[in-house]
Amino acid sequence: MTIGWNDNTPIYRQLKERVIGMMLDGALKAGDALPSVRQIAAEYQLNPITVSKAYQELVDDNLVEKRRGIGMYVTEGASEKLLASERERFLREEWPAMLERIRRLGLDTRQLLRDTDGGQA
Repeated sequence: MTIGWNDNTPIYRQLKERVIGMMLDGALKAGDALPSVRQIAAEYQLNPITVSKAYQELVDDNLVEKRRGIGMYVTEGASEKLLASERERFLREEWPAMLERIRRLGLDTRQLLRDTDGGQA
């Protein structure tokens, strides 16, 4: 698998976001081990310090825990914590901008909802 890195964002942040995405998608669940720093560094041709920095931020956010000598593991409740924070951020930052764009384009929100849910609204 090839990963394309965005030049506008530090790679460690992009890596952190990819791990967070895997947690939100259910690919990584509570108690699951993360691949080792060396494994990720070798597989994606990254500096191990870059991978360590991403992992450390996940530890700092209490999403991952270090188990001395055996690796990094997703903490209990990490997915729920992420989902709650992502929902809050979406409602605070993204949704108002979307509503403004919808308003500017003169779109009908009820029609948009009907169109996107197969007429279930």
